Amino acid sequence: MNAERKAGTSVPAPSDFYGQRILPAVRKLKDLEHLLASSYIWIVLLDSHVSQLMSVAQLVRQHKKQLLVHVDLIHGLKNDDYAIEFLCQSMRPAGIISTRSSAVATAKRHKVLGIQRHFLLDSIALDTTYRLSEKVTPDYIEVMPGVMPHIIAEMRSKLDIPILAGGLIRTNEDVELALGSGAVAVTTSRRELWDAYAPE
Repeated sequence: MNAERKAGTSVPAPSDFYGQRILPAVRKLKDLEHLLASSYIWIVLLDSHVSQLMSVAQLVRQHKKQLLVHVDLIHGLKNDDYAIEFLCQSMRPAGIISTRSSAVATAKRHKVLGIQRHFLLDSIALDTTYRLSEKVTPDYIEVMPGVMPHIIAEMRSKLDIPILAGGLIRTNEDVELALGSGAVAVTTSRRELWDAYAPE
């Protein structure tokens, strides 16, 4: 992948997110306001309510940012393929994040980046990740928890899909280990890490 438009998507999808090593994940509007005034371009929206989505999307676009929406955490919106279609057509985010393969596939059909989140709790979960990745081919895989550099390295060797690391990443060392093992970026809600890795 590179900085050109990837076939089948509506937004540029560089593997390094324009050099962002951190994808800041926001839970509160106050944190969103902080990021809109920052040098970050790509922002992840976590907990949100369906009534806020359109105003948040408009605000993000006004600041020329790209929004990745975690659709599993939208309160008041049924988590099915019709809901994903609605989001892609009306909200028009840069991408969606979901644990559901069908949500990722629906997003891709609507030319929105599809990021599949996987909780790697054991070997069975890892095998399932490999199987689903070959079937759905998401644009990115988010690995949870992200503090497993040896697993990230293994996945990078077996899959031709860029990996994001998220969950339980608390320090600069955690970030560097994830990136050094092959993750293209780290998702985190820790503001101290946002500040430490803010793009120039």
